[in-house]
Amino acid sequence: PPQDSADLLRQWGCSDNDISKLFSRRPSLSRANLAQLRSKLQILTDVGITGPDLVKVIHCRPRFLSCRINNHLEDRLQYFISLFGSKEVLRRAIVRNPSILTYDFPGRIKAIVDLYEKMGVSKDDLVPMLMSRPTLIPRTSLENEKLDYIRRTGVPQNSKSYKYVVTIMAVSRLTTIREKVANLEKFGFSEEEVLSLFGRSPFMLTFSIDKIQRNMTFILGIMKLPAKVVFEHPFLLHCNLENVLRPRVLLAAKIQDMGLSPQIQGPNVFRALRMTECRFLKAFVGCHTGDVSNELMEFYNTVKGVKRLAEASKKNYTKGFPF
Repeated sequence: PPQDSADLLRQWGCSDNDISKLFSRRPSLSRANLAQLRSKLQILTDVGITGPDLVKVIHCRPRFLSCRINNHLEDRLQYFISLFGSKEVLRRAIVRNPSILTYDFPGRIKAIVDLYEKMGVSKDDLVPMLMSRPTLIPRTSLENEKLDYIRRTGVPQNSKSYKYVVTIMAVSRLTTIREKVANLEKFGFSEEEVLSLFGRSPFMLTFSIDKIQRNMTFILGIMKLPAKVVFEHPFLLHCNLENVLRPRVLLAAKIQDMGLSPQIQGPNVFRALRMTECRFLKAFVGCHTGDVSNELMEFYNTVKGVKRLAEASKKNYTKGFPF
């Protein structure tokens, strides 16, 4: 029989490296009650969780093994297997968001799934949304104002983008939605036009106000395009300003100044901005030879290397749940 938590975890299938990571993230786990820990590990075994999976789970939710994950366990697992379609997909969902084993089962999980079904989002469509947005269940709320926004996007329920519109609106705060609508209104759009744009490109709702402002300012000020070009080409707001939009537009101006061909003008601008990096460089830099190609490449790398003020001093914290 195991003498302590480390022995039990080792017998369960964790490597010494896994155990070290687990105890580092949750030191009290080394002093856990063995009977309770064994019971919870058995539950995880039943859904296919392995040692490396457990490391990811504890990294996201350090107190996970201190929670009562056996509440409504049998009903919960049967429901989840039915919802996700297989134990393997359920395993991936648990690793993405371990808390689905701790949420209130009848009052939250079933209620939220039923709510989406009433909104016209089937279980088959909801599963990919749960995988891509792990906090969908705890964050979902659909007040009357949100329902009005969803209706005014003009996206029909049979559209492939409908599930994205509904779920992104549902997990967003009302104040955030209002701020993002108001931000685009500053560029001359009406509220109806903004909501229509969100309907055409739902992921735009996930962009920060700062990103939209900076891209729009560049489109209007440097590219000299009308604001409503984003209705025809929403990807202009998706593009990364530092790595794609600015360097490619400035390289286009450089090619024009040098009188080279092919030039990036008119409709070619939008085509060039949507190309992969490799294809773009092959089409507009690699087509030249010798010093010309080298000069263009050096210029492109220089403008691409210009970062935002204080960007290099940003601190990225990846500890814990990344959503």
